[in-house]
Amino acid sequence: MPPTSNLAPLNPQTVLAFDTYIHAAETAMEQMLESDLFLWSDGDAKRDHQVRAGKIPAQFWSGRQPFDVPHGLIHDWIGAALLPGATLDLTLALIQDYDNHKKIYRPDVIDSRLISRSGDHFKIYLRLLKKKIITVVLETDHDVHYSRLTPSRCLCRSYTTRIAEVQDAGKPNETVLPPDFGHGFLWRLHSYWKFLQRDEGTFIECRAISLTRDIPASLKWVIQPIISSLPKDSLVSTLASTRAALVTHLA
Repeated sequence: MPPTSNLAPLNPQTVLAFDTYIHAAETAMEQMLESDLFLWSDGDAKRDHQVRAGKIPAQFWSGRQPFDVPHGLIHDWIGAALLPGATLDLTLALIQDYDNHKKIYRPDVIDSRLISRSGDHFKIYLRLLKKKIITVVLETDHDVHYSRLTPSRCLCRSYTTRIAEVQDAGKPNETVLPPDFGHGFLWRLHSYWKFLQRDEGTFIECRAISLTRDIPASLKWVIQPIISSLPKDSLVSTLASTRAALVTHLA
């Protein structure tokens, strides 16, 4: 764990910049739903071929690097996968089994729990583990809402409502830091899912927009590998684990 002297609160300017970015992104998403193009992967023949061939393409939504904001970085990634032979109902049942996310998405998720459910609205808890030079453990709460558009199409939006860094996780002196205070490995995470059932199975896509701290020179050696690779690695791992779980279920 980096020195505790580098702990810091999340700056209000950083939050404002993230909220502004999210508002613009969600407005564009709503406009895209009015077009004939539902899936991101359908917009490019090479990308569509990769997905159908069993690969998991992932890239920045736009640009080639995180978006700089005051005292922070916004990471905007999109990825896609095909769950061969899976129906939409089966896919949603697996993803909504939040008590078992600790099994489906291990080792990235080391604990999970459904807090409450009201129809298609879920509140969930996840304890996340990230390893990259150092080990980072985060406690996170999420609001998750599903919207069934047609029998074959569904949307999902997931927002973190609490992210707290855990120091000395699993030890007698374990300490959960206050939300919005710490090293800033992950300040915010908004995930936007699309599901589409076709003859081949169910296509899933996730656009993950996350907020981290910027990288101070004194901590560049330890923070940059985490902040630079964690958003993409987490996205690809989530899609791959979802597919693996469905394949195992269908076997």
